[in-house]
Amino acid sequence: MAGQQRAHTFCDRFGMQLPVVQAPMAGSSPPELAAAVAEAGGMGAAGVLLDTPDRIAAWADRFRARSSGPFQLNVWIPERTGTNPGRRRQLTEEARTFLGRFGTPGAPAASEPPVFQEQCEAMLAARPTVVSSIMGLFEPAYVHRLHDKDIAWFACATTLDEALAAQEAGADAIVAQGMEAGGHRGSFDQEKAEHTNVGLFALLPWFADHLRVPIVAAGGIADGRGVAAALALGASAVQVGTALLRCPEAGTSPEWRASLNGLAPDATMTTRAYTGRLARAAPTAYLKAWSEPGAAVPAPFPDQLRLVSQWRRGNASGMDPAGHWAGQSAALATEKPAGQVVTEMWREARELLA
Repeated sequence: MAGQQRAHTFCDRFGMQLPVVQAPMAGSSPPELAAAVAEAGGMGAAGVLLDTPDRIAAWADRFRARSSGPFQLNVWIPERTGTNPGRRRQLTEEARTFLGRFGTPGAPAASEPPVFQEQCEAMLAARPTVVSSIMGLFEPAYVHRLHDKDIAWFACATTLDEALAAQEAGADAIVAQGMEAGGHRGSFDQEKAEHTNVGLFALLPWFADHLRVPIVAAGGIADGRGVAAALALGASAVQVGTALLRCPEAGTSPEWRASLNGLAPDATMTTRAYTGRLARAAPTAYLKAWSEPGAAVPAPFPDQLRLVSQWRRGNASGMDPAGHWAGQSAALATEKPAGQVVTEMWREARELLA
């Protein structure tokens, strides 16, 4: 019963009826998906990495037109240090040359990428239930401003050192991200991300024995069995992403949905070929090309992301139109409506925990 009691306390605090948080997947979190999860009693989400302030405001308005439930907005923390400039230029040119095998690029982006500080201000103005971070920590002054507006801060962590640093910095909950998770790995030091390779069910009790704040379990959870196991090991809630990507509200492409169908856990790949930062995805011809002998090393973030975006705007064959992010539980994802997915998840978990 301890797991259910933690879940109940967490839900009461954040205005939820069931302890399932949608993962804030940048580019894959339309308001329709978030609202469906919130209306079912969970927490909706959006990743705003690629969004300008006006798009952040518009997303929040569209969500609130569909639901009065809780939601989170998430952003990546900029790197404090980066690749040596000379080495960065070399890697970027080598990646550019390698991308030539997929066709010709389009024109460079007509606008500059969103400014992190402006995104942070827009998230404050949107007043979500939660603002969350990945790949680092917010500055103390920003955390104070969040709390002054009664906005909670969830910090993603992949190691205990990261989690303790986030707790000390004022995080209201820690999202414990196991290596099974789809999408980008939340390691604070991205140069060491490949070596931050701990499974969620080893991470959870380790975190639970050392943290005071609630833990949200993320990575490889796609049904009630995973929810029950996470709560039994010390989590107060779970965060799910891949489990929702085949839902009609997600708006993912037919190709992406098909790549998840029956995908074995060991068939997913970790790669930097989409953005320059480590992420887990379904295998595609594009990703496999980057792992061949003699392939170029992807450029650092955000250079690789800009290059890939430019090729997608051009005449590129054999390149995925979008990253087919996939966690190791992808085969459990179904095409049911999102609200039904999270409701069934929690019902099954309660039966197992009882």
